[in-house]
Amino acid sequence: MLRHVIAPTRFFSQTPNEIIRHPRLGSDAVRILTWQLSLPEGEDEALSATAAKARVRRAGFNRAKRELKDEGYLHEWRVQGPRGRWCTHQLLSNVPLSPEQASAVWSGDVRRDSDDDSGAPPSDKAPAVGGPAGRDVGGPPNRTPPVNTPQPSAPAPELPEAHRLIQELPSLDPRLRVPRGMLPQLTELAGKWLTLGHTPDGVRDEIRRNLPPVIHKPGGLVRHLLSDPPPPRPQPAPVAALRECAGPHPQPLVFRPVAGEDRCGSCRQDRAVHRAAVQATARGALAVRTALRGARV
Repeated sequence: MLRHVIAPTRFFSQTPNEIIRHPRLGSDAVRILTWQLSLPEGEDEALSATAAKARVRRAGFNRAKRELKDEGYLHEWRVQGPRGRWCTHQLLSNVPLSPEQASAVWSGDVRRDSDDDSGAPPSDKAPAVGGPAGRDVGGPPNRTPPVNTPQPSAPAPELPEAHRLIQELPSLDPRLRVPRGMLPQLTELAGKWLTLGHTPDGVRDEIRRNLPPVIHKPGGLVRHLLSDPPPPRPQPAPVAALRECAGPHPQPLVFRPVAGEDRCGSCRQDRAVHRAAVQATARGALAVRTALRGARV
C-alpha cells in the first residue's frame, strides 16, 4: 500500500489514533467526535447541528451518540437552574473519561463560568421536582424519555442462569472482568437473550466472535454486545437413526427412515407397484364379469 501525504501547514486538527482506529466507534461516531474536537475554542455547537452538517441521518446520529457514551467520550447531565429552567449539558473529550472524571471537569468549567445559571455539579440521581426559590414553576417538562432509556423488567426464571453466565465471563476471556456495579444490568441483558430462546453456550459464542483485539472497557463492551439480541438461529432437525429394512433382501439392508417407516424406498416402491397391479387386475375382472352378465341377459 503506497501513501502520498502532504502535511498541512494551517487549518488542521490533531486527532488521536485511538479515536480514528477505535474498534467500537462507527464511522458516524468518529466523524461527529472529530468534527466537534476541531471546532475553535469557545464554539458552542450542538451535536445535532454537527450531525446535520456532516450529513449523518437520525438513526446514525442516535447510534453514534450511544457509542460515544458507552466508550466514555460523551457525558450528559440534565439539571435545573435557579429560575426553574431545565437544560442538558454535554461534555466531549478526546480521551475516555469515567463518570467521576467527567463530573470533575464539568464542575470546574461551571465554577469558571460566572454566567452559567445551572448551579450545582452533576449527580447520578434524578433531578429534583418542584418549584425553585422565588418562583413556582413545577417539575421538569413532561417529555417522552429517550428510546434507549433502560426500563425495569419483571424477574424471570432465566436470571440465575444469566447471572452465572456473566460471572463466568473471565473464564471465556481474562480481559472480560466487568465492574461489580454493572453485574445487575448485564445479568438483565443476558436474561433477555435466554428468554428469546438462546442457550448460554450460544450467548458465549456470540460474545467470543465479536471480541476486538484491544478491550478498553470490558463492561461497556459486554453491554454493547448484549444490547440488541437477535432471534435465535433455527436448530437443525434431529437425524433419525439407521434401521434394518423389513422387506425381502438377500443381505440385511439398513436405511434411514424419514417418517418412521420400516421398509426402504425400493421396497415401498415395489409394494406400491404390486398394489396398483392387483387393483388393476381386480377392476379388469369386475369389468369382464359385468360384460358376461350383460351378454346372458
